[in-house]
Amino acid sequence: MSTTTTLPPLTYKKYRTKKATQQALFQQLLRPRLIEEKMLKQLRQGIISKWFAGIGQEAISVGCAAALESDEYLFTMHRNLGVFTTREVPLERLFAQWQSKPGGFTRGRDRSFHFGSQEHKIVGMISHLGPQLSLAAGVALRHKLLGEKKVSLAFTGDGGTSQGEFHEALNTASVWKLPVLFVVENNGWGLSTPVSEQYACKQLADRGAGYGMRSLTIDGNNILEVYETVTKLAAEMRENPEPVLLECLTYRVRGHEEASGVKYVPKEEIEAWQQRDPVNNFADHLISKGWLTAEERKAMEKSIKKEIEAGLKAAEAMPATEGDVARELEEMYAPSTLPAPATAPGETSEMRVIDAISDGLREGMRAHDNLVLMGQDIADYGGVFKITDGFMAEFGADRVRNTPLCESAIIGIGLGLSIAGGKAMVEMQFGDFVTCGFNQIVNNLAKQHYRWNQNADVTVRLPVGGGVGAGPYHSQTMEAWFTSVPGLKIVYPSNPADAKGLLIAALADPNPVLFFEHKALYRSLTGEVPEGYYHTEIGKAAVARPGNDVSIITYGMGVHWALKATEELGVDAEIIDLRTLAPLDHDAIAASVKKTSRALILHEASLTGGFGGELAAWIGEHCFEDLDAPVRRLAALDTPVPFAAALEADYMPEARLQGAIEALLAY
Repeated sequence: MSTTTTLPPLTYKKYRTKKATQQALFQQLLRPRLIEEKMLKQLRQGIISKWFAGIGQEAISVGCAAALESDEYLFTMHRNLGVFTTREVPLERLFAQWQSKPGGFTRGRDRSFHFGSQEHKIVGMISHLGPQLSLAAGVALRHKLLGEKKVSLAFTGDGGTSQGEFHEALNTASVWKLPVLFVVENNGWGLSTPVSEQYACKQLADRGAGYGMRSLTIDGNNILEVYETVTKLAAEMRENPEPVLLECLTYRVRGHEEASGVKYVPKEEIEAWQQRDPVNNFADHLISKGWLTAEERKAMEKSIKKEIEAGLKAAEAMPATEGDVARELEEMYAPSTLPAPATAPGETSEMRVIDAISDGLREGMRAHDNLVLMGQDIADYGGVFKITDGFMAEFGADRVRNTPLCESAIIGIGLGLSIAGGKAMVEMQFGDFVTCGFNQIVNNLAKQHYRWNQNADVTVRLPVGGGVGAGPYHSQTMEAWFTSVPGLKIVYPSNPADAKGLLIAALADPNPVLFFEHKALYRSLTGEVPEGYYHTEIGKAAVARPGNDVSIITYGMGVHWALKATEELGVDAEIIDLRTLAPLDHDAIAASVKKTSRALILHEASLTGGFGGELAAWIGEHCFEDLDAPVRRLAALDTPVPFAAALEADYMPEARLQGAIEALLAY
């Protein structure tokens, strides 16, 4: 971005857009400008609490939205009001949204432009900036899989291009030839950081070459240049799917948000860019051609202001948001339409855990033709554990997709696929690698339904656990990282039948499900598994062994440690296999503790901060009068998972389990 105060004037001579379209574009430019001017007054009056002004940048939003077809998705940022107004989102609903009223799009659960509307094919601002690029790529993938001649478009800012997700999304979109248009609004500043401190290349569009992607830089203040460029690119991309990087040069003449001001911005730069105002310059152009008069502009402004006042009056008449704890808790998850599980399964066959998971995944693929599998090496190679071996031959490369090493973008693409009506299963090659996709899971998958009633139909499979000599980077079991995140469903089976049934349920569920599968059980445990398609209900624990003397509450590998220890001790223990950690089956826990009056919580993850702490706290609060002894926890050491067998054996709680049972019984 140039820091000179001498800038080229806006000129509209070389463009071919018809008169009627140019007149419509001016009205579409004027509407967000007048709304913003009104919102700045409402901000000062305390009617709204925050505002990110896009004044001077309207040509990008309006030009892009006007160029796309009405059923093509747009992923917006802070300053893209023109997208919403060009898509004719009702003003009363926008105003209600900004006033946190239930008549808005999030019913008071999120602010400003942090919402979406399926009706208008808009997915609003994601606060981490970069992740929405991956979501747009996911929508484009859905279009490509269906053979639809459509594109998606995502905005980001110059600051957002420094994030890792920007690079992951562009790389994957380029490798997969997805029809997504990545639009960078280069407005000179990332909050108070100038672009000279954000990147070293001459233009951000130069980065496109590194991804093998077509890219170009245009004048973002010229409505006709934006409109004609995007119209042409979109038409080409619909016929020949590929991503394009489009840098739009503009300038932010107000603060990042109104409270931050512009003291750090050179005054002469603002003044120079104000001379290139997209609204006034385009009006002058139309007047010079005889396509608009000053009187017509005034009449247009009067009409739009009347619309604004009517919208504000309608929003003001709406009731204020009222608290309702029961409602908020009930609406954490999208409704699941799964029928009750069959009480009597049909024929069974003996399977290992790994075979049961593969079989469940195959049944899910057959049941849901919109389900796409994504992960590293899962296609021809069949995955590092061979769970998807043979899937390519049956389901094809479109639905069984090898991915680049970019966990965050792939999870985001899965979410975008879901927004456009698909389903996604994303495999982490090792559960430990989920750290690279953490933001997409905890901030986007988990919150989508709560924020704007959009389901996130994504299952993330996580091969976890130790006992296989894999060391600190490939042996963790990290369920506690996610159990404190509302909106996620967390499943952790311990046996082949549950592994298959719970995976089928996870794939059918419209909510995001983290599916933990223990690597050490893959080939070491066999059991009878029902054939065909069935599901095990998510959120219901099972009694792995009935008993009366002590309740051992556990999951995953802990179930097998508990079964072995109680058999060797000859203890009449009741073993509760939680199977699902979120939502948690509190009734099963309470019933068992009431029956035995003693509770031992067992898990493989380290003790401090482990999920057992939550279980112990809940039992202490809700089952205190049933207890004859303190609740005891047994877990792994508070160290990373060591590599050497002797060290790993010390790390695991199994060797300490019998002593813990005896101590609890002796209390």
